[in-house]
Amino acid sequence: MLFIVFLGIILFREFRPMFAGLLGAFTIYMLVRQQMFFLTEKKNMNKIVAALLILLEVILCVLIPISLIFWLLFKKVKNIGLNPSEWIDSIQKTIETLQQEIGYDLLNIDNIQTVTAYVAKGTQIVVGEVSSFAINAVVLLFILYFMLLNGRKMEAYIADILPFSQKNKKSILKEIHQMTISNAIGVPLLAIVQGTVAAIGYFIFGIDNVFLLGLLTGFATVIPIIGSSIVWAPVCIYFAATGNWFSAIGMILYALIVMLNVDNAVRFILQKKLADTHPLITVFGVIIGLSLFGFWGVIFGPIMLSMFFICIDIFKREYIDA
Repeated sequence: MLFIVFLGIILFREFRPMFAGLLGAFTIYMLVRQQMFFLTEKKNMNKIVAALLILLEVILCVLIPISLIFWLLFKKVKNIGLNPSEWIDSIQKTIETLQQEIGYDLLNIDNIQTVTAYVAKGTQIVVGEVSSFAINAVVLLFILYFMLLNGRKMEAYIADILPFSQKNKKSILKEIHQMTISNAIGVPLLAIVQGTVAAIGYFIFGIDNVFLLGLLTGFATVIPIIGSSIVWAPVCIYFAATGNWFSAIGMILYALIVMLNVDNAVRFILQKKLADTHPLITVFGVIIGLSLFGFWGVIFGPIMLSMFFICIDIFKREYIDA
């Protein structure tokens, strides 16, 4: 056991840069496994042909749209880096206007250094994610291919090595399946709906770069508690700083009345339709998962937290109650 743990730690450390590809392959496998079983077991299609068809589906429906989104973000960040003076002048004018309104010197050296550090860090993150995505996309397809070829055997092997009774194994595997499907479908769907609703608001109140801000708002919805306010709150501040109080107040009301209620309604519907998970498990699971797994932590953070409480419940039923 010590030897297994020792080798496992070494392999995990070396494989960590490609860990997102492994998590992505597992997530997509849970979504397409029934398609694979249908093609090979019901239609008697060759496993290799069926796996290649599903990989093509994943490339067209998942990887290409995500690649386009990353390309758009990378292009915007690249433009900022190539022509920073335009952005700096715009920010400086906004800060000067806001300074006249509130009477606080926002252009002191400490604030400038802080903002510069955050901008540089954000740029590095975006550029790093673009390069990491390209590598992990290849890893995802490679791992997913072999998972599809050996799906039944792999699932049976995982079920065999779980240290639980047969009844508890079924409940744990069912929970993992439900939460993976719920988050893999629910999170992108929520992001698309919220980003679209936000983009409509930005268009109504005359903000530039509607598509980009809508895209960023969609991404921000996965962040617990604060969520889309990371994007629309600075927009409202910008309107107020430039003296456009009508748009500032209108955008705040639109965000609080329309965007917030749409977010709550979609979350409630998805929670009831896909997996009846407690909201606190989702919130704290995402917080924990993002720091551990990056983007895929949105899916695997809540799963990990849910598994923790399931194991506590199993321990209670098997040992304390007994």
